[in-house]
Parts: sequence; structure tokens; C-alpha cells
Amino acid sequence: MAVENPKDWKTYDQFAYGIDTNRLPATKALAGSRHSVVFEDGRRLELGFADGSVTWSDGKDSASDACEVIEVAPDTYFVEIISAGRPKEAETLILNLKSRRALSIYSLVREKEESVGEPQVAQVFRPGIVDGGPATGMVPQETRDLIGLRAHFTYSPNHVYEHTYLSSKRYAWQNLVGVQRGHGDVDLATTYKFDDDQYVFTFREFKIAVASTFFYNFKDLRSTGKFLGITGDGRIQNSPAGAHIRKVSMTYYLPGQEPV
Repeated sequence: MAVENPKDWKTYDQFAYGIDTNRLPATKALAGSRHSVVFEDGRRLELGFADGSVTWSDGKDSASDACEVIEVAPDTYFVEIISAGRPKEAETLILNLKSRRALSIYSLVREKEESVGEPQVAQVFRPGIVDGGPATGMVPQETRDLIGLRAHFTYSPNHVYEHTYLSSKRYAWQNLVGVQRGHGDVDLATTYKFDDDQYVFTFREFKIAVASTFFYNFKDLRSTGKFLGITGDGRIQNSPAGAHIRKVSMTYYLPGQEPV
């Protein structure tokens, strides 16, 4: 028997309105440049940036799509490709053009029949290297670093959320200020460490069809990201978001009692 949401549970578009108030501004720094990214699974992605758009090709598909580029750390860019031809899909790229490290987060809104017992929006992660020279620094990889952290995220004066990172697979959230005040849940999450004080945090919700990708810069205490999901009236929507981060507390576990 299906579990119904609470009668006052907000839809994706209801809580997402205004959640980009504290987002970092877009940059034109990549406009006119071309880059090739080779991923660990063999995929090769060619990118040609313009102002507000990107022409891309991966050997199987190609298109020219809207694109937003934000510098989230020195030489490091959050690139959101919004595919007009494939609205149920979105690719987020994290590119460090100095270290040449890259990470792709591909999000897909599936049919309900394809996701029974799982969040409806799935995500695929691909570490890679930007062509043009040897890669330096750490390889982006899954991490347990955030386990035990409790932090507050202020996306706008009307969007304040508390996150508690429970394990390598799940996190808990609750809304402190906003239309979801009093609501919270535990959802599936994946965290990658991209560099020192830099993390890519993603989650996939159960109650509504939405998934998110965020870049955390703990040095600047800024979060930059997006949501992809289904609105209350059934549309696919890709919404930008961004927040100021405040670390609140840290839980430490005894040896042998650490979460999974």
C-alpha cells in the first residue's frame, strides 16, 4: 500500500521559489573557450562555451544548450547544462582548469515504474580529467568526511534548512524557516570530495520526485547547486539554488560504532 505524503506537504516548485537568492553570480570566464573531458568509464565530452550556452558532443549525442557557469572556488567552475531536447535529464560538471580534475553528475527523472522502492530521480557520477596537460591533486572520490556534521544553510531570508549527515548513504533535513517549516525527512545521499575543503553533495528524495547537486566550498562557507524534479502540475523543472553555510556541530563515533 502506497504511503501518502502529509496533506500539507509542499511540492517541489513551492519550496524552490526564491531558493537561489543567495546563489553566487554566473561568470563569462569560460565564454569562447573549448575543453575536452575524458572520464574514467571512457566517455569523452567535448565542450565549446559561449555566453550562456555550450555546444557539446560525447560521440553518441551532441547539441547546443543553455548553460550556466559559476566560479565556486579558484579556477573551479560549476557548469550546469540544461538540455532542451532531453528535459528529463541534466548534467552538472565540476571543472578545475588548473588541476584538470573533473566530476560529472548526471541526473535523470525516471518513470515511476522504473523506480519502485527508490527515489524517482536517479544520479550517475563520473570522475574525469580535462585534456591539455597532466592532472594534479587528488582524484574526486566518494568520501565519509561529512558524517556527523550538522550545518545550517541559508538560501534566502525565507529558506533556512538544517542538514545532518548520518552515514555514507543517507542524510536528514528539516526546514527551520520557510514554507516547509516543521517538515523534514531522511533521504539517499552521495558525497564526493573534490579537493581540500571542497565537496560535491547530492541527494535524492523519496516523498517527491526531486534530486539535487551542490558544490560546498567550506573555506568560503558557500553552497552552489541545483534541483531537478517534477513540479506539482507535472512539469520537469531544473532550478538553481545557493546558500550561506554555518557549521553547527560535529558528532564523533567510537571505534567499531561508526555508521555505514
